[in-house]
Amino acid sequence: MDEMTPAPTAKGTVEFGEHRTWYRVTGRLDEGTPPLVVLHGGPGSTHDYLLGLAGLSRTGRPVVHYDQLGNGGSTHLPGRGADFWTVELFLAELDNLLDRLGVAGDYVLFGQSWGGVLAAAHAAGRPAGLRGLVVANAPASYPLWLPELDRLRAALPPGVDATLRRHEAAGTTDSPAYTAAMMVFYQRHVCRRRPLPPELMATFMEINGDPTVYHSMNGPSEFCVTGTLRDYSLLDRLPLIDVPTLVLSGEHDEVTPAAVRPFHDLIPGARWEIVEGASHLPHLETPDRFDALLTEFLDKL
Repeated sequence: MDEMTPAPTAKGTVEFGEHRTWYRVTGRLDEGTPPLVVLHGGPGSTHDYLLGLAGLSRTGRPVVHYDQLGNGGSTHLPGRGADFWTVELFLAELDNLLDRLGVAGDYVLFGQSWGGVLAAAHAAGRPAGLRGLVVANAPASYPLWLPELDRLRAALPPGVDATLRRHEAAGTTDSPAYTAAMMVFYQRHVCRRRPLPPELMATFMEINGDPTVYHSMNGPSEFCVTGTLRDYSLLDRLPLIDVPTLVLSGEHDEVTPAAVRPFHDLIPGARWEIVEGASHLPHLETPDRFDALLTEFLDKL
């Protein structure tokens, strides 16, 4: 499909218990090719920064984006406490979406950051319809990852980490000084493009608009994980994954090789590619290399 003939796009919501999950389908789900279902990061992010993956529909593969519960176009629940926002909740939401869209019997998952954690947890359940898995820029274990974040913070320019820790200790992570220091880390290890891409800024604005899920499960920033995920690990379940798996990470990624390696070592036959010049968002930072790796993997499924 050439650029003059854009793929059809459908948007809507599906019921998820008492709530609703927003989705977008690019391409046709009845074309016969397993759709690529895209799981965004956070938790508490939105699909916006991953919308470029819709371009894969030009090859005839439909692409499904969705906003996880609590954010974006899905139902917001700012009054719910941390005990509501669980990995099991988001696994159930994913299962529900696949069923409601009629693709549970034939699909591929792409998960980025927290979305990669969620996708791997789903795959470990060995769902019959899963044909392939892409885990991008995700930690296999938060307990493995957190010391790595401390190491990256310690290597920031003089005074930056001290500023961050002072505000974290005081509970003033909403201050301009914390934000400014935070961006020093983000520009090294989250997205190295200047200026930041508009689709990433759209996602940041969504998180700022309703940080309920992000603060409950992650914390005040990417490198200060104080939420309910801080003890979460997939290490014991990764050997259960039995579909072709591509693992991606960036050369300067906040999710360092020590936190990514278990995906490669424990998932049978997994392939791991470290994208040179990129950090946490290779699809935005080095799109040509990212597209080549992803397309090659999908074409072989």
